[in-house]
Amino acid sequence: MRAAYRAGPGGQYVDTAVGDYSLSAPSIEARAAPAYSDPVEGTKAVSPFPGDPCSGAGGATSVTMSAVESDVSAPDAKMSLPTLTGIVVGGMVGAGVFSLPARFGVATGILGSLIAWAVAGAGMLMLAFVFQNLAIRKPELDSGVFIYAKAGFGDYAGFNSAIGFWASTVAGNTFYWVFIGATLGNFFDGFGDGATVLAVGVSTVAIWLFHYLIARGVRDAAVINRIVTVFKIIPILVFIVVLLFSFDAGIFADNWTATGYGDLGSLNEQVRNTMLITTFVFIGIEGASVYSRYAKRREDVGRATVLGFLSVLSVFALVTLSSYSVMTQPDLAKARQPSMIPVFEYVVGDWGRWFISAAVIVSVLGAYLAWTLMAAEVMYIPARNEDFPEFLGQENEHGTPITALVVTSLAIQSLLVLTLVVDDALNFMLDLSTSLALLPYFLAAAYALKLGLTGESYEGVHRRVRNRETIVAGVATAYTAFLFDAAGLKFVLLMTVILAPAALLYIKARTERGRRLLSPTEIGLFVLILAGGVIGAVGLWTGRITI
Repeated sequence: MRAAYRAGPGGQYVDTAVGDYSLSAPSIEARAAPAYSDPVEGTKAVSPFPGDPCSGAGGATSVTMSAVESDVSAPDAKMSLPTLTGIVVGGMVGAGVFSLPARFGVATGILGSLIAWAVAGAGMLMLAFVFQNLAIRKPELDSGVFIYAKAGFGDYAGFNSAIGFWASTVAGNTFYWVFIGATLGNFFDGFGDGATVLAVGVSTVAIWLFHYLIARGVRDAAVINRIVTVFKIIPILVFIVVLLFSFDAGIFADNWTATGYGDLGSLNEQVRNTMLITTFVFIGIEGASVYSRYAKRREDVGRATVLGFLSVLSVFALVTLSSYSVMTQPDLAKARQPSMIPVFEYVVGDWGRWFISAAVIVSVLGAYLAWTLMAAEVMYIPARNEDFPEFLGQENEHGTPITALVVTSLAIQSLLVLTLVVDDALNFMLDLSTSLALLPYFLAAAYALKLGLTGESYEGVHRRVRNRETIVAGVATAYTAFLFDAAGLKFVLLMTVILAPAALLYIKARTERGRRLLSPTEIGLFVLILAGGVIGAVGLWTGRITI
């Protein structure tokens, strides 16, 4: 699902939710508060963590590589194909995989799941290639996935992309706490499905404990990374192997279309109903592209993307299919989340509940630290680049972007309280996080398509290469546009409910620097977002939009 990359001590880059993929200190030298080059506004922004830049999004997971300088000629700076592949795998495998059995069980049978993984696999692979191509064609745009929207479509589009990415991270982190609460609910009834008063209370304490640690300068630790890696990869593989050895041909056959259990709608509807979860688990697919300049061979980046992606796709599909081989579709649909727990417990007994639960908690806590750091940076970097208000660029004595961190923690806390009145809070937060991530993904794909159509950055590049990359960008753009449709009008309107009032931050930032607020085109975009926000707010007020 989601993972984040950041620079560790001495300048080595590590995946904070995966493992210790490092670049040696002599080759990549971290510096205190280094500036990065913004091709739109010039060189002015600095890393939020002196000597330790962080970035993300899980996904939605990218690296602020501008905070370091590289001597790519140094032999120990070169990353091998296995290392790049590991980054891709680690960037996508996370908490979302533990929810797959029930999310698919409630939507479709085996046939629909196969089609869904094929569609999602093809679309997300094209998006991965988009990030790879952008890293090659526009290497100077290295301050986050949202910077592509600014470079391609102007300041206001870039602002909305950043807000969408930040809000997606906040919703995703709220999902983490509900997910942990639901996991504990398997042992303590008071935690329920993760959205009870007790669950919210315990999660609140944890939110502000993490906030305190991060504010004091805590970043990451290789030991934690290795523990997280073991606890989220090995249990998933054990789950798959055990369930395949318990394969029941009769159940598998009945689950092929699952029509004997009730009406799930047309096959098209079934596939559409799985699109958000398939997108959620693939957030982080851009992992290898952000390291393209450090590959031993440039072609290894594309190979790593394909190898890592196909490996993860296989794991996700096997988790889904193996679940259909031991439990009927209605039973999977009723399984409480994280649904890998009851499925595994059904096969192996009570120890399976403890085994998967431990994996979930350790994996999610490690990922939460990484994504809270990343969320703070998503506000901090634009603030230092004069796209967000100045107050969001403030640091404390530990070099932590404290104002951005406070705003992020308060936002997570607010959404956590909201879960008390939300129906099915866990799935709602998952879907909201995914829907918000679609905006920066769509704009990045559209920017790549724009470059291919106009020929910008393709000077001296063979026409066939440009045509191929343009087609890839076109498919990725169409796929992300389709995902908006699959998400449904409800989540599109909820997105505008967040973006519309956020425009006040944009207005404040422009006013502080004495810039023109909006161009004529941006006024049209603002009116469209505002109209959507008003419709969404009225829908929430009248109950026509339910959460």
